[in-house]
Amino acid sequence: MTPHPNAPRQDFASDNTAGAAPEALQALIDANSGAAASYGEDHFSVRAADLIRETLDADAEVRFVASGTAANAVCLAALCRPFEAVLAHEHAHIVTSETGAPAYFGHGLGLIGLPGASGRIDEAALAAALAEPDSAHHPAPGALSITNTTEYGTLYDNAALGRLTAAAKAGPHPLKVHLDGARAANAAAAGFDLKALASSGVDLFVMGGAKAGMTPTEAIVIFDKALVRRFDARLKQAGQLPSKSRFYSAPWIGMLQTGAYVTHAAHAGAMARKLAALAPFEAAHPVESNAVFLRMTDDALSRLNGAGWSVHPWHGGTSRLMCSWATRDADVEAIVQAMKAVR
Repeated sequence: MTPHPNAPRQDFASDNTAGAAPEALQALIDANSGAAASYGEDHFSVRAADLIRETLDADAEVRFVASGTAANAVCLAALCRPFEAVLAHEHAHIVTSETGAPAYFGHGLGLIGLPGASGRIDEAALAAALAEPDSAHHPAPGALSITNTTEYGTLYDNAALGRLTAAAKAGPHPLKVHLDGARAANAAAAGFDLKALASSGVDLFVMGGAKAGMTPTEAIVIFDKALVRRFDARLKQAGQLPSKSRFYSAPWIGMLQTGAYVTHAAHAGAMARKLAALAPFEAAHPVESNAVFLRMTDDALSRLNGAGWSVHPWHGGTSRLMCSWATRDADVEAIVQAMKAVR
């Protein structure tokens, strides 16, 4: 089915707007033959989990769920008690865009937003939050959530991630750590070493599938084996233990065994760099993965969208453009010409 002729182009609205990569679709077709066990016990899920363990070089448990919001919320509920709070960047997805899902799944857990340039948590701000005394009148930190790549497309390198997790785990009351890797493929393509995660201090890792070019699927990687007990029951209660589990796990087989998980993300990053270099507006944040944030006036943004594009305004008066595995040179050149016309 072709788009409605008057529908705005969604090329750069989000990396969610692209279709599924051929490697993921072929794996789904391959998984559609014959019968298979249900609820994660099928041989496709076993194979996909093995490939993730191989990618991470980690002895970890792996579960597959339908969405990043569900994955994040389930993980945070497992790490944080209802009267505690999760520390995260103030613009993290769990803070701004998940409609209270962490609190809902976590029976009331709080969220404490921390500042930091370009989406990265300021280490001094984290230290100050960790130094706050406990009180009966507000939730004290119970977990730390880190996003890589960040909501601004910037990268924590392995050393920076290690400093944050070390700070969270220091002192008499160590915090558990959740890593939102909705764009983990983009982080890996930008140089982040996924094999170092197992020793980084991260307890639960959400490894993104949908934004990497798969159909809706995310992997929850459980590094802390103490969290495994009854985790499946938590997923079942949350509606995240799918019966036809092979259709959540199979795309991972296609993307990981071919290397497409990282190579497609590397392409998206190259398209973002090209877009930033050609755009007639200044980039507001470093272009380190597949995201470009431009300092575009409200009038220019309105005219650009009126010319048939779909580009979202973002924090700080910027406009966000996301590249994906499917972004073409011609797409970049087309929106650059449109931006020049409205400048």
